Order: sequence, then structure tokens, then C-alpha cells
Amino acid sequence: MKVILMKDVRDTGRAHETIDVADGFAINYLIPKRLAVIATPAAAKVAESRKAKVAADREVQEQLIVQALETLADARIVISTKVNEKGHLYDAVGVPEILAAAKEQAQVELPEDAIRLEHPIKEVGTHEVSVAHGASFGKFSIVIEAEEV
Repeated sequence: MKVILMKDVRDTGRAHETIDVADGFAINYLIPKRLAVIATPAAAKVAESRKAKVAADREVQEQLIVQALETLADARIVISTKVNEKGHLYDAVGVPEILAAAKEQAQVELPEDAIRLEHPIKEVGTHEVSVAHGASFGKFSIVIEAEEV
């Protein structure tokens, strides 16, 4: 049976693809869970328009990420937090804190899954933060400072 996938289905196909699957799989699993619809000419037109819209949205998102990376390369992101006498943080700085600081200080919004940290930051100083989203890759620096009491 030919169906058009509405969402990505693991080991089956990507959203908006027309695929040929076993009748039982389509009738008992894909269609009841609204993962697919039967492939008709009208459904194919709708799927193509959705596919084009998703591709355009993805391209716009990529352009926004590239602009954000350029802005962050020039910006100075500073995060102040409590530290002990040895310069170690009481609470680690992770992705949510970095996103909040970037939004507040550089007026840049990044998707949460774009920031790549090997481990949370636990020391004062300058740290490199990697950003990877789709085909866009980059780095920017953040400065962790001791909070004034």
C-alpha cells in the first residue's frame, strides 16, 4: 500500500515521503497513529506543499543561526556566579545559563540543541562554546566571573 508519511518514522522513512509498505503495517500502525495517510493525488499535493514549507523554514533557521554566530563572535558574554576561594563554581554553568546570557547580553536566541558542551563549566575564566545546528558550525567565548557580594 502506498502511503505518505506525516512524521518521521524510524526505519521506515522521513516526513512527507511517499513510500510503499505492507497493508497490515499501514492499516494497523501508521494510519491509526496518524503517522501516515493513504497516498492520493490530493494528499500528494498537500505533502509537497508541506515539504516545501518545511524546507523554506529550515533555510530561514539556518540563516538566523549564521547571523547569531556572527553576532556572538563579536560579543562579550559574561556570566557572574558564586565561587569559592579556589575559583571553582558552587553551581555549574550549563546550556540554559549560556542561552539566557546570550539572549540578555547579545540579543541572540539560539535553539537549545545547537549548543555543544562536553561537560558543564565549573571554573572561572574564559571558555569556548561550540555551536552546531544543521550545516552551521561555530564557536564563541564566554567569560565566567566571580559574583560580587
